[in-house]
Amino acid sequence: MCLAVPGKVVAIDDSADPLTGLIDFGGVQKQACLEYVSDVRVGEYVIVHVGFALQRLDEESALASLKLFEELGLLEEEFGDAWEQAAKEAGTA
Repeated sequence: MCLAVPGKVVAIDDSADPLTGLIDFGGVQKQACLEYVSDVRVGEYVIVHVGFALQRLDEESALASLKLFEELGLLEEEFGDAWEQAAKEAGTA
C-alpha cells in the first residue's frame, strides 16, 4: 500500500533543484520533493505521497493522522523493512 502520509519538515535544502527537504514521519526521516509547496517552512507539516509533498497540513490534523496510522500498523507497513515485511507476508520470517 502506498499512503499519503503527514510529516514534519525538519530541514530544507534551498540549493537543491528540485527543492527538497527532510521530513519526519513520527521518527522515520526521509527526503521529499518540496516543489509543490515551495513556500513551506521548517516546523510545518506536509502530506507526502511517493516522495512529493503535495500540500501543507495543520499540526493537529497531522498528529491525529500519524497516531491513527501507527495504531493501524500502517507506518510500519509504509516505512518498515520491505524485505522483512515480504518475508512475514510469505510466512518465512
